[in-house]
Amino acid sequence: MSGSNSEWWRGAVIYQIYPRSFMDSNGDGVGDLPGITSKLDHVASLGVDAVWVSPFFRSPMKDFGYDVADYRAVDPLFGTLADFDAMRARMHALGLKLIIDQVLSHTSDQHAWFVESRSSRENSKADWYVWADPKPDGTPPTNWLSVFGGSAWQWDSRRKQYYLHSFLTEQPDLNFHCAEVQDALLGEVRFWCERGVDGFRFDACNHQFHDALLRDNPPATVESMGEVSTVRADNPYAMQQHLYDKSQPENLVFLERLRQLLDGYGAVALGEVGDENAPPVMAQYTALGKRLHLAYSFSLLTADHSPKHLRHQVETLDTALAVTGGWGCWAVSNHDVPRVATRWSDGTAPDTRRDRLWLALLLALRGSASLYQGEELGLPEADVPFELLQDPYGRAFWPEFKGRDGCRTPMPWTADAPNAGFSSGTPWLPVDGAHLSLAVAQQEDDPDSMLAFSRALLHWRRTQPLLRTGALAFVDAPEPLLHIVRSDGGAVLHAIFNTGSEPVSTPLPEPLVPLTGHPLAPTATVTTDPTKPLLALSPYGVFFGTPAEAGGR
Repeated sequence: MSGSNSEWWRGAVIYQIYPRSFMDSNGDGVGDLPGITSKLDHVASLGVDAVWVSPFFRSPMKDFGYDVADYRAVDPLFGTLADFDAMRARMHALGLKLIIDQVLSHTSDQHAWFVESRSSRENSKADWYVWADPKPDGTPPTNWLSVFGGSAWQWDSRRKQYYLHSFLTEQPDLNFHCAEVQDALLGEVRFWCERGVDGFRFDACNHQFHDALLRDNPPATVESMGEVSTVRADNPYAMQQHLYDKSQPENLVFLERLRQLLDGYGAVALGEVGDENAPPVMAQYTALGKRLHLAYSFSLLTADHSPKHLRHQVETLDTALAVTGGWGCWAVSNHDVPRVATRWSDGTAPDTRRDRLWLALLLALRGSASLYQGEELGLPEADVPFELLQDPYGRAFWPEFKGRDGCRTPMPWTADAPNAGFSSGTPWLPVDGAHLSLAVAQQEDDPDSMLAFSRALLHWRRTQPLLRTGALAFVDAPEPLLHIVRSDGGAVLHAIFNTGSEPVSTPLPEPLVPLTGHPLAPTATVTTDPTKPLLALSPYGVFFGTPAEAGGR
């Protein structure tokens, strides 16, 4: 790995854990911190660098922890601060970095700050949230919309004002124009820095400031809409240009304050930047050494997975980041979108070869990578019936959108144990029967399993510095091929992917020698004739190689 240890995050693989669904230690049906600790050997065996743990703070759980009622307390569902300390210590003993979620843009409506703020217009926290008077006809102050549907303004009868909520009504937005709010939030971040975390994933971090003049958003146009949206087309949120309710320029100054704090502890900032045209914002937010260390990309959490789309998204972000020296973090699955094994299957039957291809592609991109729990097993999206649905987003948009529960069902550990070994009680979401044969224990001793493949590929990638930090370029190739070149000075590595279900043969631009030691080597064959170098790829085959004069290893 190139760079100093303080830059461990460059090219790192970050394993995302959704605590509710990872492992339940006490039989209440909800995963918890001791459960995570008990399964960290599995995580470490994969060869990842860090673990991102989604929110575990005290919360009424209207949005399952992304509605924080106390930033410094572990919710009793998940354990105690002592359990957190034990989890952190075990991660560090295993050589894993710990990244925790921080939701700074909004709190729960049950947070003590909001309880006081809504009590009157004169209290000490009266300006800590975004309050505004109604228009003369009683309607909300602006046309801003909530990501979860409907107006982003909620009437409060005590103050006789509206408050802003970019997400659920139970998630009021903090007023970052208030200096006291910024200071208080930096104090919450400092608390966890002093508790030994290695970094933070900052949720919805471009929602932190709103337009102080409360100007209406203009309607979306064909020209204004990006290729990647943060919401579905049937969500009215997609019908506006979000010029004034997020991504405000004042946020850059706050991020610089945040970075200064984090640098004092050697902690890393990974920002979630959701926007219709996110790359320029991500580049600003990750300007070298000034703000966030890296930004999390939504660009591959899409239904479209054609080589043309993938190349365009990667090139667009890479070009934007090159201007500021910024850094990205790629993912193909997370807790908010259908699992990649289903989303990119084109409706066909499960195929482990395809799952292996997508993991290899993720690990070949310039940037860091986020691997969502269960992705190493090849888990497909679970089918959760409406009567068991927990996600408020899904209930609001049913049946066109089934919500996010299908990717949040419990992690399967042992097929023949109750609830796949996740819990001795009734799980908060049902275990999908299709996941049983893919449980960790079932794959553990199978050298041909997706789990064995994931471990082998991740460990091999750690030996390839070009895949972690090298520059990236594409070589034109006919679909279904995708040809990536990673380089650093004179060192060059080619990665060629057959994203189709049929074998493909293609001429090579120059003689290439296959790299060995990775589990996809058998899916590619190179002819030995140096005058007509030809690559043959199996269905969903992948080739890693170097120019002939460099030799393979």
